[in-house]
Formats: sequence, C-alpha cells, structure tokens
Amino acid sequence: MQPTITTHRNFLKDSLRLTINFALTDQNKGLPAPALQKPYASGQITELSTPEAWPFHLDMSLRTAIMQRKSRRTFSKSPISLDELSFLLWATQGVRQPVNESTAFRMVPSAGCRHAFETYLAVFNVQDLSPGVYRYLPVEHGLIYETEISPARPLRAAALNQSFVEKSSVVFIWSCLPYRMEWRYDLSAHRVIAMDAGHVCQNLYLACEAIHAGTCAIAAFHQEKMDAFVGVDGNDEFVIYMAPVGKQ
Repeated sequence: MQPTITTHRNFLKDSLRLTINFALTDQNKGLPAPALQKPYASGQITELSTPEAWPFHLDMSLRTAIMQRKSRRTFSKSPISLDELSFLLWATQGVRQPVNESTAFRMVPSAGCRHAFETYLAVFNVQDLSPGVYRYLPVEHGLIYETEISPARPLRAAALNQSFVEKSSVVFIWSCLPYRMEWRYDLSAHRVIAMDAGHVCQNLYLACEAIHAGTCAIAAFHQEKMDAFVGVDGNDEFVIYMAPVGKQ
C-alpha cells in the first residue's frame, strides 16, 4: 500500500479526534461563533415563497422519490419556476428554526449544527429571475444578485467541460467556510464537513424528483476557476460541491 493512500484513508477515520484537546478550541476559549450566513451588500433581495404559498402539490411519496432517485444529465428546455426553486433551496439549506445569530436548525443535519456552507446559484432558465450568479440568504429566505455570467468567466470551463452543466436551468454551487466547523471541532472539522455536503445534496436529489426535475452531483471541477466564478477567496471560503438542475 502506498503511504500517501494510507494517509488519505486515515482522513475517513475518527482517530484524529482522540488527539485533540477540545478545551483549546475557539469555542471553549470563549471566542464568538461565526455568523450563520455571510453578510451581503445592500441591494434588492428576491423574496422566495414558503411552503404554505407553493402553488404545486408535492404528492410524490418518499418511497417513490427514493426509488426514482438517480443522477440525470439531460434536461428539457422547460424553465424551473421561482416557486420550485424556492422549494429546492428550502429543502437543502432552509432554516426551520433560528436559535441565535450563529445557529439555526435547518432541513438537513450538520455536525454540531454548524452548517458550514453557502449556496450560490448559476441561473440560466428560471421564470421571473434574470440570468446571473445569486447567493441564497437562508435567514431571509431570499436571493441576492452577485454578478453576471459572462464569457470571461465561463462555468463550463470551470466544470472541466462537462457540457450538461450549462444546459441546466440552474446550477447549485455550494461553498464551504471551514471556520464555522473548526470553531467547534478544530482539526476534526474537515471530515464532518464532507459528510454534511452529502446530506445537502441528497436532499436536492429527492426534492428534484418530487417536482419532476433532475440533478447530478459534481465533485470534479477546476478549484481555482470555480472559486473565481462565484467570487470567493479559495482559502477561508471555497467551492466544495455543485449540482445542475433542470426539468425532465
């Protein structure tokens, strides 16, 4: 066995936890917890609809959604509605109950309720929403416009030329802010961040099935180009996962 492979396998184990003095974490030092979501510049927030206002009926059983769930790389030209996008965002990172400025219970589990992700959207074909890059604001349940999608910043190249990405209606792009988890778990934070990414994306898969849409999780991309596409620094925040969504 190559030493490098063995080292990387050890990342999957929880042995590291036994070597950490948790009394020395920033949480136990009394340092303030990282904010629940990144701040945003003043601007118009696109309000998203909530469950009681959704005009569609989610009548697919959980059993059917699980049985039908698969990665889908072809999409129709039909747009995603803004209500459907609201549902997908609610299902993946929506806030069920706020606790304080740094903590909230959401629709997905997260180690220590730390929720280390931000959600960016590359919007191509969503009704009543102009194309561009947006960021989801879970506290407000709204979207803030970030920037345009331009030829100078092609998403397809950042996705290693996986052409189906730009044929979708919207691409979910999750970034990670590691300190949200490191604040509590120190060096053992990174293993559970990877687990949490899976929780989020599986909810997207099942929610897509419920509205007769499809998605395909993507973990292979050009890191620096993806970070530049959504405008993050690549150190304190970086892209960790993405998933194009389109109607079937």
